Formats: sequence, structure tokens, C-alpha cells
Amino acid sequence: MMKTVVLDIVALSPRVIGEHTPFLKSWIDTKQRAVVEPVLPAVTCSAQSVYLTGKWPSENGIVGNGWYFQDECEIKFWRQSNKLVQAEKVWEVLKKENPDFTVANMFWWYNMYSSVDYAVTPRPLYLQDGRKMPDCHSQPMELRERLQKELGQFPLFSFWGPKTSIESSRWIAEAAMKVDQWHNPTLNLIYIPHLDYGLQKYGIDFDKIGKDLQEVDDLAKDLITYFEKQGTQVLLLSEYAITTVNKPVHLNRIFREKGWVQVKDELGKETLDAGTSAVFSVADHQVAHIHVNDKSKLAEVKTLLEKTPGVEKVLDEAGKKAYHIDHERSGDLVVIADADSWFTYYFWLDNAKAPDYARCVDIHRKPGYDPVELILDPKIKFPLVTVGSKVLKKKLGFRYLMDVIPLDATLVKGAHGRIPESDLDKPLFVSDAAINSGGNIQATEVFELILKAVRS
Repeated sequence: MMKTVVLDIVALSPRVIGEHTPFLKSWIDTKQRAVVEPVLPAVTCSAQSVYLTGKWPSENGIVGNGWYFQDECEIKFWRQSNKLVQAEKVWEVLKKENPDFTVANMFWWYNMYSSVDYAVTPRPLYLQDGRKMPDCHSQPMELRERLQKELGQFPLFSFWGPKTSIESSRWIAEAAMKVDQWHNPTLNLIYIPHLDYGLQKYGIDFDKIGKDLQEVDDLAKDLITYFEKQGTQVLLLSEYAITTVNKPVHLNRIFREKGWVQVKDELGKETLDAGTSAVFSVADHQVAHIHVNDKSKLAEVKTLLEKTPGVEKVLDEAGKKAYHIDHERSGDLVVIADADSWFTYYFWLDNAKAPDYARCVDIHRKPGYDPVELILDPKIKFPLVTVGSKVLKKKLGFRYLMDVIPLDATLVKGAHGRIPESDLDKPLFVSDAAINSGGNIQATEVFELILKAVRS
């Protein structure tokens, strides 16, 4: 088997490769490349799961970055157990073929409790006094301690939130090289998320994202040079492209105004009660799963959505089947935004009653994806003083609320999830070997291309 690295640079697309990415542009020009027809939804968890299983969401069960857990009547995002993926993974196929094969998974999602040999993934510490501390989880467990002793604590707050920076991607890259030196895995899966941040905040604005592109280009050069010097083949891919948007669509607010969404008053703040709501939306970038607990309203809901500005398609059972997302975890309807729009999870009608988590970075409590978490509230007059005082409370062990996230969804200028019209706005697959006879490849084909590369 051929030692192989699969380098996943999130949001890398033909449109952003150019003057700000000189290394990647020249390196890709020497390789075989293909545009990938993305899975629907074109989001991290679904795309990665399709790549690693060769199965659509209808078969592997990963219908988004989160979904409605019907047995618990709870919406949960960013779960981490690999057992949620209901299909055989690429490394499991290769392990059957060669008992000497080993694999490292460096920050690809659903990384915990899997059958890989070496794994590292974000896993903060949640302390009883309310503090959230940076940390990670590893397999074997002692790998976490060894890496953090060598590289310092995993920089969780630069991985997501208003303080995102290249620091977290740099840590992942250095950790991947350390794991390679210590364990020499046959297959190394490496996740570089940095481009996600600026592109979601600013869209395709090279004046604002040029620095991010240059930073990722430098990091890719370091990684690719390191691995190629030792004869390791590098496969480069991305999961989706981010495009410019201007219109947030608040589906849960529309349902709330119809009397379908049930909220609970909690000390003057409102929370969404999915289990007792007649209709609600699980928003995930430019795709939303619509759950209709009161089935008598299904036709009315579909008609309403079809008339909603910003909604491009409403998939019923036949539509879900056509897009390979007909799984029990999917909504009764799946809604796709138009090119200029994306879906929020917002369900309150008065910002004064927004739940406390709405103004915080809290990816697990929010009943939907919230890219506004990347933005510091512009209404805060003295952000350094405000944030600094909260950090001081944290360091002193006091309870604190890092409520610095705005409630203005129009601040977000980039999104993904729908299938874009232009090949310039689709993900890439790059390798040494011939990929196909011409044209684009399906997301499910990436699985076989990884297998082929390792077997060569």
C-alpha cells in the first residue's frame, strides 16, 4: 500500500485559487484535477461522510451538521461519535485488505470512538463553575497529552468564534506531522478549516479574504513539502465552496407567526420546544430540514415555503429521494435557499427575549447552525475592555457570560450548502493519478479514488 495523505482544505474552490495562493496554484497545475459535484447539503459533516464511505446521506445517515433526534425530541449539532455514521469507512475496507495498514484522523469530523489507529479532535473541558477550557480528545488517550506538551494547548478559541485565526489550523498541521513522525500511518486524514472563517464573514471579497488565502497557501506549502519529500502521495480536496449572500431567511419566525412554533419562557427568555411544536425548522447554512409534527399541516407548510422569498426548492419525499437525502433523520420537507440567501435558526420575535445562548458561541445548545458566532458585536463600544473583563472573570474562576455575539444575521456575507451553478464554486479533488476521462466527479467517487491511491 502507498503511504497517502488526504489534505482537506475547507472552502477551497477554483474561484479562490489565484494570486493569493501562488503555491497551491502552481502545485495543482502539475497534477490531475477534477471538480466535485457536491453532496446536498454541501456542509462539513455530510461531505466528509460521503467521501469516507462512498455512500449518500440516504445510506450513511449524515443528513447535515446536525438534525432532530426524534426519540429525544431534541435538535443536536456537531455530535462527535463515529458510530452515528451508518456505513463502512474507507479505512475499514483497507484494514481488511492489509493488517499492517494504519490510519490517522486529524480533526475530520465524527472522529471519536472510531476504528482508526490515531485520532485527534476538538473537545473542550466544561467545568462546574461555568468555564469552558480549550482541550482536545485523542485516540489513544495519551496522544493528547503528548501533543499538547510538544505544541501547547490546542487553541480552541481560534478554531471557532470571533477570535478565529490561522493558529488553530497551524496547530492541526503541526500535530499531523508529529503523528506522522511518531507513528508513520499509511493514511493520514488532515483537516484545515481556516478559509471557512473569512469567507463566511465576508463572502468573495479578496480585499478582506486575501490574507486568509495567503496564510492557508503558506500552510499548505509546509504540509505538502514535508510529505512529498518523504515520498508520500498527497491528495488535496475540499468539501464545498462558499459564495456571497445577502439575505438571511428566518423560517422559524415565519412558523412562529403562524402559531406553529412552541416556545418556553425561561426567566424572561424564550427557548424552542421542538417536541411540542407543530412545525419547526432545523437550519443548516443554505439547507433546512422542516419537521411537521402535525402531519395535517404538511401540504399547507409546503405551499407556504414555496411562496417564501429566499427559498428556491422544497423537497418532498420524491425530491429528497432525487437528492439522496431520503433518510429517517431528514425533515418531512427539505428546503434549499436561493443563491443569495441562507437560513437562520432564529425563532424569537423580540431580541429582548432571545435566549442567553444566542449572544454566545454555543454550537451545542443552539437548535441550528449560527455563522454569526464568527462576528464580535459591532455595537460593543469598547470590545477589548468588554472581552477583557469577561476573560478576567474566567481566569479568576468566577461565573461569566461571554455574550459578545450580535443578533444581526445580515452581517454574514458568505454561505454554502446548496449546489452552486458554476464549477468555479464547487469543491476540488487533486491527485497525481488520472481521475476520470473528463468532466466532473460525484462526491461518492472520492471514496474509490482514495482507495485506489492507497492501493497503488
